[in-house]
Parts: sequence; structure tokens; C-alpha cells
Amino acid sequence: MQHIVRTRIQVPTAVPATAARGTVRVRSQVDKEARDVLHRAARVLLDGLPELTDQLLAALREQEPAYRAAIEADAADVWQETHRSLRHSVHSLLDPRENREAAHRCSRKIGAARAEQGLPLDALLHAFRLGGGMVWQGLVDETTRHCPEDVRLLVHVAADVWNFVDEHCALVAEAYRQVERRLTWRRENRLRVMTAALLDGTTRIGDLPEVADALGLPEDGRYAVVLIDGGQSSAYAGARPAARAPGSRTVWHTGADAEHGIVLIGDGGLARLTEDMTGPPGARIGISSAVDGLAAVGDARRLAQTALRACPESGGTVLLDEHLPAALVVSSPALGTALADRVLGPLLRLDPSDRDLLLDTLAVWLDCEGSAQRAGARLYCHRNTVLNRLRRCEQLTGRSLTRPADVVEFTLALTARRLLRD
Repeated sequence: MQHIVRTRIQVPTAVPATAARGTVRVRSQVDKEARDVLHRAARVLLDGLPELTDQLLAALREQEPAYRAAIEADAADVWQETHRSLRHSVHSLLDPRENREAAHRCSRKIGAARAEQGLPLDALLHAFRLGGGMVWQGLVDETTRHCPEDVRLLVHVAADVWNFVDEHCALVAEAYRQVERRLTWRRENRLRVMTAALLDGTTRIGDLPEVADALGLPEDGRYAVVLIDGGQSSAYAGARPAARAPGSRTVWHTGADAEHGIVLIGDGGLARLTEDMTGPPGARIGISSAVDGLAAVGDARRLAQTALRACPESGGTVLLDEHLPAALVVSSPALGTALADRVLGPLLRLDPSDRDLLLDTLAVWLDCEGSAQRAGARLYCHRNTVLNRLRRCEQLTGRSLTRPADVVEFTLALTARRLLRD
């Protein structure tokens, strides 16, 4: 059996205060020496900033195509900007408190200016990190030349130097993104204004080439306008349908009451467009006739509004060209209502059950192109029952379903009642 040896040396549970104070004094002394080395090297770097600026720009020209283009466009301005940023960086190493705000302002200004010019953010951040690396390498090289044994002391300030670089990268990115958001809003707002003017028909002829270029639409193409109303039970959530025919393109605009789409009609024409334009359940979609040129988009928008008014409340897609009688009715609601009252008045005054039975039979018969047999199949009754109900309609209204003019009046009156009853 092994003997158990108990030590008489007690392990201290805490560092003695005198030892702790000694450690702090040693650390403070090392930190002071490291700062002295840093400051001595930084002062030498200040004298060589023009050469360091040239080195940084040469590296950017070689490594960053975006910066290469900026340098070639305005070499003097880029040089001054780079030199100013390096100068603030080195001064901040010498006196962080005194130079902090000036360095921050410089970095923010650079971030904002480069965002305005469209320089990629990645390229800008790479430039700042590359500059930070060159400053650090310059500090190491200068210390190595002056006093090689002091290089080890720079380790104690390395974190401060790179934290400074990271801090200014964050400032640059923040300023860049703020300007980017503002530019994006300005660009999108400009496109919204242009699109709204097209739809209103207020775009000046002289502005059409600029509008066409901004929206990516040909000035002389064939267009239709699509209006989408989500309805009360199914608010349109922005899942806009796409015109998928080759050669087509759609520019959307959110209006006060509906989504507006300016559609460049591609292969397949309006028939294909009608197939593509489907919305969620309950959505009502109106499609205008085709018009020629962007200048006529305002007219197309008014036609699309008429098509939308002709769309049933239950939802669906209405191409104006295929629903012209309904469009005539909704274009003049007062006349449509008067027509319904004049033609259907005797039927409308019946008891509701009797009224609905006769009106439904008349509507189904017209929809079946005058076939009592097909109408009976849809209404689940014999064809003779359909004919008896139709004769009663004729007797009450004083009109004949064998006269084409009366059939037209019945059709328009039923359409007016369906679309204008609310």
C-alpha cells in the first residue's frame, strides 16, 4: 500500500496584496514603455506619410479594381483623402483623446463620399484595413531599425492599433449605409414619381425618353395596364403576378386603392397576359385594352379602371376587350341603374323568392345562348319549366325574347343589376 504523504505547505487562497501591487507596477511599467516605443515610431511615420500614402494607393490600384477606377478618375482627390485619413490615424496613436473626434469625422466623411460615388463598400473597407496594416508594419519596421529589442514591446499595443482600425471600419460602414439608404430612397421615389405620372397621363412628351430609360421600358412599345384590388376579405399582400410571356416586362406601382402594373405586352398578346394575371382568392383584376407607346399609358390606366369596375365583387380577372357591354354599363352608373329599373322593374317588385327565381332563370338562359335544354340542366328543372318562366318574364316586362333589341336590353339590364346593385 502506498503511503499517504501530507504536505505541510499551505497553498495560499489569494494573491498577497504586496504581490498584486507589484504585478500592477510591473504591468504599468511595461505599458508605459510600450507606449513610448509606439509614440517614437508614430512620430517618424508622420514624417513619411506622403510615401506611405503612395504605397497604399499603389496597393489599392493593384488589388482593388473599383479603387483603380476612382484613382484614375481623380488621382489628386483620392491621394488627399488617403493622406488625410492616414494622418488622423497616426495622430490618434499619439494622442487618442485629442484626435478622436477629428478622426471619426474624417472616416464618416470618406464613407459618405464613397457611397455617393458608388464605390463598393467591400472595396472601401479593404482599403481601411490595408491602410491599418501598413501603419502597423511601418511601426514595426521603424522600431526594428531604431531599437530591435523594443519590437517585443509593440505586442502590448497591437490590440489598441487593430481595435482602432475595426472602430473606423465600423464608422465608415455606418456612414456608407446611411447614404446608401438615402440614395436608394431617392432613386425609388424618383421611379415612383415617374410611374405615377405615366399612369396619370401627366408625363411631358419631352421627358418620355428619360422615363423610358429609368424604367427600362421602350418608348414605342405596346402596353396594357393592370389594376389589382385585393378586396375586403382578402387584402392583396403584394404577391404580384408576373407576365411570363417572352418579351414582356411589368413595372408595378402601389396606388391608394389598387396595385397598378404597366405591362409591356410580349409574345401572346393580351390573351396570354390575361392567363398570367391571376391573384389570390377574392382579388379583383382589371386589364385594359392595348395601347401604343408610353405616352398612352394614362389612357390605358383609365381603361383598366373601367375593367376593374366590371369585375365581380367575388373576384376574378376582367380583360376590357372581352367585357365591353359590362364596361359600357359601369362607365355610366346612373344610366345603367336607370336601364335596370326600366327593363327589370316589374320583376324587381315581385316577392324576393319569385323575383330571384325569374331573374336567375333569365340570366342562365342568356348565358346558355338561348338554349332552354341547357338552361334546365343547369337549373335542375325541365326545359318546359324554363320556357314557362321566360314567358312570364316577357309578360311582366312587355318585352320579347325573340326580338334582338329586347334581348340586348335584358342582357345589359341584368349586367347593370349585378355590377351596380351596391
